Amino acid sequence: MFNFGSKEPVIAKARIVIERSPAEIFRYLGDEFFENYPRWSPEVIELERITDGPLKLGTMARQVRIDQGRRTETKFTINVYEPGKRLGFAGIADPFCCIYELREINSGRSAELIFTFELSEIQMFMRPFEKLIRTVVQEGAERTVRNLKQLTETSKYAPASRNPPPH
Repeated sequence: MFNFGSKEPVIAKARIVIERSPAEIFRYLGDEFFENYPRWSPEVIELERITDGPLKLGTMARQVRIDQGRRTETKFTINVYEPGKRLGFAGIADPFCCIYELREINSGRSAELIFTFELSEIQMFMRPFEKLIRTVVQEGAERTVRNLKQLTETSKYAPASRNPPPH
C-alpha cells in the first residue's frame, strides 16, 4: 500500500582518466587532503582535522556540507590509505563511505580515477525520495571526478611545458 522505498544501499560510481601520474594525483588527493577536499567537493563548507599528524589510516575529521540546500555535519575516519593507489573514508556515526582508487595507465604518465560513494541506509522519512536521491548521488560522483581531473591537471604538480621557452 505505501511505498517506503527499499533498504538497498545507494551506490554511485564514476571514473575518469587524469593526465597525471598516480603519485601526483595522490599527493593532491591524500597528502594535501585537508587543503584540497573543499576544492574538489565545494559542498564542504567546513573541514576540521580531529586527530593530529599527517593523513593516515585512522585519521578523523569533521565536515559540514550543504547538499541540495540541506546542511549536514558528520565525523569520518580514514579507513583506506594506500599512497599512490587508494584513499577512503567512512562516517563514524553516519552510514556512508567513499573510496578514491587510482589505476596506473599509459606507463604511469596517467591514471584512471574511480570514485565510489555508498550510502548504506536511507532514513525512513527520505525513502519516498529514493529515486531522486540515487540520481543526485550519481550526479555528485560524476561532478567529483570531473573536479578532481580539472584541479589535478592544472595544479602546481603539472609537469613543465614540453616546449622550452625561446632564447
